[in-house]
Amino acid sequence: MTTRDKLVQAAATLLDRGGEQAVTLRAVGHAAGLSHNAPYKHFRNRDALLAAVATADLATLTRAFADIRSSTQSPGDKLLAALTSLVTFSRKRQARYRLVFSAPALARHDPDLQAQSTACLGQIMIMVEDCKKAGELPDVPTKGLASLFLATMHGLVTMEANGMLQREKGLPTVEENIAMLASLLSR
Repeated sequence: MTTRDKLVQAAATLLDRGGEQAVTLRAVGHAAGLSHNAPYKHFRNRDALLAAVATADLATLTRAFADIRSSTQSPGDKLLAALTSLVTFSRKRQARYRLVFSAPALARHDPDLQAQSTACLGQIMIMVEDCKKAGELPDVPTKGLASLFLATMHGLVTMEANGMLQREKGLPTVEENIAMLASLLSR
């Protein structure tokens, strides 16, 4: 593992433990077991380090989506599995989920993050296209369908995180809502 990789991992761990405010370049150097100046040799500023964390997480998600795509499941089940993996990521890594999906300024200034974001979204769009070809989704623009699924999923994840989507109130889970959307669209 390179020094840069150690720093990115340390920043990710700090994000998981204390949110974005816990990530300072000095704290990351210390958490990585390096000098407090080490991050400054690899990242021009904190935003560049956070962009590297987001890029790494998107690369992991992109690989997971590619693995799902290569499975023997039906196209619709593959799409639901990919969306479910995003929901799982949002629950396990709340601060990193917000960083990846709610920090557009980072992506505007980081070409690696832009490219990885495009690749990740591309995997979802391929799954949507496969669903359309299999007759599991309507023949409407792929980008629109992918956006609909992702926006719905992100909205539901936000509602759940804010305590507004509670099972004890009789409300369906995020996964149940996404499956319902897929079912409605497949008719």
